[in-house]
Amino acid sequence: MSKNKLPKNDNKSNKMFRFNIYWMYGLIIVMLVALYVTGGSSTTKELGWTDFQRLAQEDVFDKMTVYNRKNTLEATVRNGRLGLVFTVDTSALGTNPKVIVKIPSADKFSDFYDRAFADGLITTQVSYEEGEDTIWNFVLSLAPFAFFIILWIFLMRKMSGGGGGGAGNVFSVGKSKAQLFDKDNDKKVTFKDVAGLSEAKQEVEEIVSFLKDPAKYTELGGKIPKGALLVGPPGTGKTLLAKAVAGEADVPFFSLSGSDFVEMFVGVGASRVRDLFRQAKEKAPCIVFIDEIDAVGRARGKNANMNSNDERENTLNQLLTEMDGFGSNSGVIILAATNRADVLDKALLRAGRFDRQIHVELPDLNERKEIFGVHLRPIKIDNSVDAEFLARQTPGFSGADIANVCNEAALIAARNGKKFVQKDDFMSAVDRIVGGLEKRSRITTAGERNSIANHEAGHATLSWLLEHANPLVKVTIVPRGKALGAAWYLPEERQITTREQLLDEMCATLGGRAAEELFLGKISTGASNDLERVTKQAYAMVVYFGMSDRLPNLNYYDSSGQDWGFTKPYSEETAKLIDLEVQRIINEQYERAKAILSEHAEGHNMLARVLLEREVIYSEDVEQIFGKRAWVSRSEEILEQQEKSLTDTIEVIDGEGTDQTIDSTKEE
Repeated sequence: MSKNKLPKNDNKSNKMFRFNIYWMYGLIIVMLVALYVTGGSSTTKELGWTDFQRLAQEDVFDKMTVYNRKNTLEATVRNGRLGLVFTVDTSALGTNPKVIVKIPSADKFSDFYDRAFADGLITTQVSYEEGEDTIWNFVLSLAPFAFFIILWIFLMRKMSGGGGGGAGNVFSVGKSKAQLFDKDNDKKVTFKDVAGLSEAKQEVEEIVSFLKDPAKYTELGGKIPKGALLVGPPGTGKTLLAKAVAGEADVPFFSLSGSDFVEMFVGVGASRVRDLFRQAKEKAPCIVFIDEIDAVGRARGKNANMNSNDERENTLNQLLTEMDGFGSNSGVIILAATNRADVLDKALLRAGRFDRQIHVELPDLNERKEIFGVHLRPIKIDNSVDAEFLARQTPGFSGADIANVCNEAALIAARNGKKFVQKDDFMSAVDRIVGGLEKRSRITTAGERNSIANHEAGHATLSWLLEHANPLVKVTIVPRGKALGAAWYLPEERQITTREQLLDEMCATLGGRAAEELFLGKISTGASNDLERVTKQAYAMVVYFGMSDRLPNLNYYDSSGQDWGFTKPYSEETAKLIDLEVQRIINEQYERAKAILSEHAEGHNMLARVLLEREVIYSEDVEQIFGKRAWVSRSEEILEQQEKSLTDTIEVIDGEGTDQTIDSTKEE
């Protein structure tokens, strides 16, 4: 029994027909050329010079045009005499039949025409023209079409995201714009370049470790999180962590922004999401990083464009399906970053999509010291620069702010012609970033300078005398930015704040206005920023923190983001009571500030005079006037007593009568 052999398919016939958009452009050009060459539906016939003379003497032609440059004559035939010229059916000649004659020269035609016209044989009018260049006319006729074709190609390439995508680039609008980094790329950022953020680094290092050695986790039944969301204020290092992951991981790393999904065309965002995850599945195991995911992951149903097709919501729905739907995305880990986690959709934040939320907070003292150590490496510094001192002078600074301080200090040192960056340059950089640029050229009168000096001295005095106020570092009456004067404080880094601490801070903030009223007898507009801060702080105490005597233990703020559906969660009577409580708190602290300043009027006035003379004073100058802060001295005494007690030992006799010596530190 013989087997039926299938005929071999020809390779050429198996090749798929691939459409190329440039074929369409070529077809359009061919059609335009054909239309130009055919010249419409009119009929044209060439005549010899002798036949033309014979027909012209019979007055057959209606109009004649002589082209001098080409020695050519073009004539139209009268309607009633078409049969003498054309041998075909006259109904098929078209709307405007013509004849073309090659004449000996324009002079000979003129002699013939003059004789025939004088004999009354020709009544046709003749016009003489220089003639046109046929090729140039053809180019000019095609120019508008070529312009629109080029414009269309340009727009299609722009919509598809660039001009280098090949002939089918116009159809790639829905393709993902993710950048791919793999192990063959240059590793520019590693975890060694990320200072601080120890907890956040530990979380993302675990993801990288799983991708390198998955058996270590899976053999115990564990599963790697499908997604991790980096949440934190701007500049804290979320994107830097992602760059470190891209540099450390030996797997493909896709990076893109949330705004890359958003497009004006309907369906493009969802198409790009599908294409992204298709590429990720092909490269699995891999990591997909979406920066600023709030651009596409905002909570649904809160769009201002009512009754319209929301392309962003369609994109979010597709993203939710791809992250955790019926399809399998094993080996694809989603890493995202945002500083607005409160506006994200709850379905996006649930377990199974983003299993972990990694909080990247502002660095503390030790972390700022590490960050300064990283950014000081490429800078030429001398022995006066201490990373720990700089870390203490920059509370509340993010990693990006610290990088800006180091760069600004280097620029200041270079501007002053120094060979090394010194401590003073860093302090000037901190002042420049916090307070703004010095404006010594701003004109201020003697009365204004006196008012500013008393105002800033009031702040400095109260911050020094109040126990919970922020310690003073520097005061200046030199204008900076929009401020006419400024004071720098070193706030205590604490996680919670007591009622007494808030009241002391409010009292110190009101010290400028209180000093103006007490020592100048008039108030000015210079305290507007102070009053704004105090008012917000007082409202927060009453409405958010429940620190009011008449409205204790009440909070009218919804931190979950679930709107109640009405303007205020309290009645008009309660609103009036809130206003009265805020006014009472501010008035009490204002009177308290005036009382303290009245008690220490001599020290305040001396401080104001020093400010007028020097323009800038430091905490050492305030200490010479008021002495050491009382509670600081008490704290030092308590610390000395504790250190002394730690060296003592206590003899304890147990139940059996044996002597036993226990170190007091262990007992504590």
